[in-house]
Amino acid sequence: MPVNLALGHVSNDFLIAALVIYSLSVVAFAGDFAFGRPRRADSAARGERARERAAALASVGAASGEGPQDGAAGPAGGQAAGGPAAVPDSMPEVAVPPLRAIRQAGPWVQVAMALSAAGVVAHTVAVVTRGLAVHRAPWGNMYEFVTALTCVAAIFFLFVMVRYRAWTLGVFVMGAVVVALGLTETLIYTAAGQLVPALQSYWLDIHVTAMTLATGIFFVAAVLGVVYLTAGRYHRRVAAGRAAPGNGIMRRLPSIEQIDRLTYRTIMFGFPVWTFGVIAGAIWADQAWGRYWGWDPVETWAFITWVLYAAYLHARATAGWRGRRAHYIQLLGFASLIFNILVVQVFIAGLHSYAGVS
Repeated sequence: MPVNLALGHVSNDFLIAALVIYSLSVVAFAGDFAFGRPRRADSAARGERARERAAALASVGAASGEGPQDGAAGPAGGQAAGGPAAVPDSMPEVAVPPLRAIRQAGPWVQVAMALSAAGVVAHTVAVVTRGLAVHRAPWGNMYEFVTALTCVAAIFFLFVMVRYRAWTLGVFVMGAVVVALGLTETLIYTAAGQLVPALQSYWLDIHVTAMTLATGIFFVAAVLGVVYLTAGRYHRRVAAGRAAPGNGIMRRLPSIEQIDRLTYRTIMFGFPVWTFGVIAGAIWADQAWGRYWGWDPVETWAFITWVLYAAYLHARATAGWRGRRAHYIQLLGFASLIFNILVVQVFIAGLHSYAGVS
């Protein structure tokens, strides 16, 4: 069927609209950092006092002393809860319905979440209309792939913000989505067109879909990892007397323990999807080229990426390699993934050289 160019232009219009809306959501998240502290701090302090009262009634929990080390740690892990001067946790795990929690978080968070949701809707419409325009899965070249994976990242993180009340991280993750989308739209835009012959298979819907989903999830994990390392470095500098305590941004972030757990859960969710994508790619390679694995450059780097994320999960389960070391490994895995997408597929000749970027 011929490509519907008019619908392709509609898709691009929705993508630009999503980019603008995401940018406004980042401004709103930043506004919450700048102007939303008093109300949020008061709300979080009330929740902290309620948790302290509940902990006092739980004799076993109080005796073990686990609370201050984990869920009750101060923002970015810098201060322990337990006194009136402790800074309240900005990502409390409380049994409050999501909509009520968003209302309690203040007007800046309400606006930011509404804009994020609107941006996700526009972004999803852009991806769907692109698929309708080309009559196939809308990830047949580099432009479509990055557009789709950023959509996955935005949808996934919107769920994370609602599920874990993690809107203080929204300025970083949504900001990264804006940067990625902006670069995609300006540097590698590709008009709607037919697939190259090598991709004209139903395995495109299986293999590339899995890789798109996993990459979008790993995108979120990478941003969280950078935030974790930055917050950890700041608190080490404070402990060593090389930085002044009380940084406004760091005080608003969740504890480093919570960021670590959130990153771990994100990668735990994405790793099986990436594994399935690699396996599906091997099956597709057997049907297309008569072998499951040929150490093509893209195949090799996909395997290296898999090994690095597997190493992160192993390191996360090993006491001596938790924390910074584990996050360095997962960021190295994401760097390997990005190198595969932006360098190997574009500049290195191989059976996967059909990124659509000239």
